[in-house]
This record gives sequence, structure tokens and C-alpha cells, in this order.
Amino acid sequence: MTSTIHKTMTASDWALLTILSVVWGGSFLFIGVAVKELPPLTIVALRVAMGALALRLILVVMGVPMPREREAWVAFLGMGILNNVIPFTLIVWGQKHIASGLASILNATTPLFTVIVAHYLTADERLTRQRFAGVVVGFLGVAVMIGGAALQSWNLAVPAQLAVLAAAVSYAFSGVYGRRFKAMGIPPLATAAGQVTASSAVLLPLALLVDHPWALPLPSTGTVASMLGLALLSTAFAYTLFFRLLGRAGATNVGLVTFLIPVSAILLGVLVLGETLEPRHMAGMALIGAGLILIDGRLVARIARAFSSRKPALRGSD
Repeated sequence: MTSTIHKTMTASDWALLTILSVVWGGSFLFIGVAVKELPPLTIVALRVAMGALALRLILVVMGVPMPREREAWVAFLGMGILNNVIPFTLIVWGQKHIASGLASILNATTPLFTVIVAHYLTADERLTRQRFAGVVVGFLGVAVMIGGAALQSWNLAVPAQLAVLAAAVSYAFSGVYGRRFKAMGIPPLATAAGQVTASSAVLLPLALLVDHPWALPLPSTGTVASMLGLALLSTAFAYTLFFRLLGRAGATNVGLVTFLIPVSAILLGVLVLGETLEPRHMAGMALIGAGLILIDGRLVARIARAFSSRKPALRGSD
């Protein structure tokens, strides 16, 4: 059984979603530094393992117990596989063969898959025409913002493209699957710790078998700092926010973060790396904003009420 969620997000829900997009958008900066010295699977394994360690230490300091029941850990493993192991591995493999811009567009299909999955697997996240229209407009905004150059490689490396799309589908199922933790009475911090701990148990052996990290040279200070940022901010802190928001706003609303992550990544590139904000970025952000307004629904409802209230007055003036 799943608990009732906010179909329309509150101001605090939107604030959490924005913060989440910033810390996940920042992961592109951290990965961009780390990938120069570390193989992808090692980065993914270290990310979840260090994030798990940080979260477990926080739980000890705060005196929050981890669940011991078998049911909880089976759920953690399922969430870790759907939300970390499958998508992280598929995206890392896919980005070896396709441009990161195209990968971002494919990953931004997550809300499209989420609204469909949530429609069939939940009782309180039904798909409406307005919400679906908002998702489509938001996806178009991401495509415009990333640019046409990324789309030119659409016919190349089809398996890699399908891999990133499969990752988006996995994220969609994880959003719906993760709603169970609130119903189980597990707090967001413990849920985040359980998920990345279970993911570590799967990914660390894979990294050892595939990458042989013991043979790698010692990483530089910049790489170590980037891995700490990736683990502490983009994993430990981010997943605490993710599960808190998931319990309050539901899978469909949380899935919208994939629209905002490219926005955050581009703005961080402008602020931190001195990159240029181009007109297509502004146009894409405007479309994303319009899509979010449609999905949220409150402004549309107010306009509709205002228009309907003016109709009698207009008829009277005739």
C-alpha cells in the first residue's frame, strides 16, 4: 500500500526539487574531473560506497537506527538496483559511444516514462492530458537547450542510445517503487543509506572485476576532491532530499528533476567554468518553465477561473 501524496507540489516541494537539481547538476562537474583519471565503473562504485559510509556515519551521530528487518533490506536492494546499479551502469556505458548532450536528452525522457508507469501502478498519480502535455513541452525544452548538434548523432550507436533510454525506464520504475519506504515508516535518511549500501554491495565487486582499480595510479588532489563532492553532495545529500520529496510529492513530480538538471548544469558551467549562456539555452529554459507550469496546474487553473468569471460580465455588456 502506498501513502497519499501531493498531486500539486507546494512551495517547499518546489524548493526541494530545485536544490536536488542543483546538486545532481553539479555531478557533471565532479564527474568531468574524475573521469580523466578513473575508469567509469570505479567512479560509480566509489560514489555509492563513499555516499553510503557518509550516510551511515550521519545516522550514528543522529541516533537514527537502520532497519534490521529482512523486508526492509530486500526493498533497499530492489531500490538500489533500479535507481543506481542499472541506470548508472547503462548511462556510463552509453556515454562511451554517444555525445553527452544526446545522453542528456534521452535521460530527460524519464518523466515521460514515469507518468505512464505511475498511472498504471499507483492509485493517486493518474495521467491527465494537461500533465502529459507539460511533460512533452518540458522534454522539447531540454532538446532545444542541448542543441541540434547532439541530435545529429541519432542514427549512430543505436545500442548506446537504447541503453540510456533503458536507464530512464529504470529511473521511472524506481520512483514508483521508492514510495513504499514512507508506508513502511522508514525515514528518508535511513532509506537513502539503505539504498546506496545495497548498491555498494553490487557495484564494488563489479568494479573490482572489470576495472582492476588496484593497478591504477594514485589520483590527484582534484580528483579526490571531485569524488568527495560526488559522494557527499550528489549522492548522500541528494538521495536524502530525493526520498523526502518522493514521500511528499510522488514519483511523477520527483521525475521532473531530470528537466531541471540540464538547466542547473548549464548555469553552473556559466558561474563556475565561465561558459557562455547561449540564446538556445534561454529558449530551452523558457519551454521547460512552461512545461512545469502545465504540470503544476495551479497557474493554469487560476487563468481558467479568471476567464470563466469574465464570461458573464462580457455577455452582460453585450
